[in-house]
Amino acid sequence: MFEKDKGNLLAIADACHKIQKFIDYILDADAFCADEKTFDAVLMNFVVIGEAVVRLSNDLKEKESHIPWVRIKGFRNIAAHDYFGVDAEEVWQIIKNHLPQLEQDIQNLLKNN
Repeated sequence: MFEKDKGNLLAIADACHKIQKFIDYILDADAFCADEKTFDAVLMNFVVIGEAVVRLSNDLKEKESHIPWVRIKGFRNIAAHDYFGVDAEEVWQIIKNHLPQLEQDIQNLLKNN
């Protein structure tokens, strides 16, 4: 694994961890949306994840094609460029249904390389 890839994977893992920590006390999407600081912090970390994905080598992304790199980058673009159009319920569902798997996949890559 390229050293650059390792650094970007560490950034993704850190951002995933921060998101989970930020929402730890939040019960649902409505409460998430109402907590402006947490909502903003979470979206910023999704931007960080997307930026790190863009910087990963094509070799790594092709080798680990089970990870939805294009979708992750696409969500980053929405969070960064259409901030006012971001649906809190959709973000909440991503956090609850997809982020744990991404974090696990990234941890596995870091552990195995």
